[in-house]
Amino acid sequence: MPDFLLPDLGEGLTEAAILTWHVAIGDTVKVDQIVVEVETAKAAVEVPVPFAGVVSALHGEPGQLLPVGAPLLSVGGFAEPGVTVSSTSAGSGNVLIGYGTAPTTRRKRVRRVEAPAAPKAKAPGVISPFVRKLASDNGIDLATVAATGPDGIIRRADVEAVLKPSTPKKPAAKGKRIPLTGIRKTVADKLTTSRREIPEATVWVDVDASGLVAARAALNAKTDRPVSLLGLIARFAVAGLKKYPELNSRVEGDEIVLLDEIHLGFAAQTDRGLVVPVVRDAGELSTRDLSAAIGDRARTARDGKLAPADLTGGTFTVNNYGVFGVDGSAAIINHPEAAILGIGRIIDRPWVVDGALGVRKVCELTLAFDHRVCDGGTAGGFLRFVADCVESPVTALGEL
Repeated sequence: MPDFLLPDLGEGLTEAAILTWHVAIGDTVKVDQIVVEVETAKAAVEVPVPFAGVVSALHGEPGQLLPVGAPLLSVGGFAEPGVTVSSTSAGSGNVLIGYGTAPTTRRKRVRRVEAPAAPKAKAPGVISPFVRKLASDNGIDLATVAATGPDGIIRRADVEAVLKPSTPKKPAAKGKRIPLTGIRKTVADKLTTSRREIPEATVWVDVDASGLVAARAALNAKTDRPVSLLGLIARFAVAGLKKYPELNSRVEGDEIVLLDEIHLGFAAQTDRGLVVPVVRDAGELSTRDLSAAIGDRARTARDGKLAPADLTGGTFTVNNYGVFGVDGSAAIINHPEAAILGIGRIIDRPWVVDGALGVRKVCELTLAFDHRVCDGGTAGGFLRFVADCVESPVTALGEL
């Protein structure tokens, strides 16, 4: 009965949480059939099985975290007893969502990948690698744990029962508990690292965006490739980064690295939380191409189909929080980048033009920057350049 092991998902990922099983025990599966959807720290991934047969066991429940190399499911009626087939050795050429498995022309037999050995005092039955890790991290000898599962299997609840203190404990607060895992945990870790490591400063300015709104309307009057307001401002930001390259950098040890390419990230809200898709080589794209790329990646993000590679490698981020109906925000820099440009909502406000008070389309721009890479003069110069482009899009023509 071969075991299908959780494959190496790339991008340095070492574990994944089960989201949804697409098969059940007793189902017949064929090569490259999608059997499970898992969530890594960067994306949700549909995983195909590399061999055919009848599903005899599912090694995990939705929400359970599994390390790479742990059994995902077992398939009977296919291989010789005692043979374990991994996803990269079974001849599947299927490409995972965001990952690839190299095609092979013949089946290759590999050595069984053994789970970490349990304490030798007894031979307790433990299926889940998570249960072993929980016991190991807390110094619990599995041989001393009373098993309540079928056939003497030790469950997570059995180990947690041993962890319960002997003295009365204050009741836990009532309410819904949401595990901090997957994409949400990755975002939390990056934001925590940013606040801990980056000496952040912020500058902001109110701008008259009436010209920007009019320019967008003119650009989209007769075209099947419309330009978004975010696409326009993102293009201005890219031009600004070429004038002020210190903001397209990162700190590595005792050095500031000015990066050659501009890989533009943008914040996108999805059902699974905040993600930052990246448009690579944004400095080489036209305004329409950049706007289209942002729109395409935003839709893919909302569908949960972004690959991990689409969420890494950014050098600068724009964040349009104006879509939430707010004017400003103290945005957190997307570590290890050096700055983030925030865009508030565009709203009618009183504004003085040529000494006369009128009503204009006004927007607040905010720049949070790493004070190690530049001073306020550079940050203010960049923000003023972007603001001038917003107020007078014709100004940007010489830079695009």
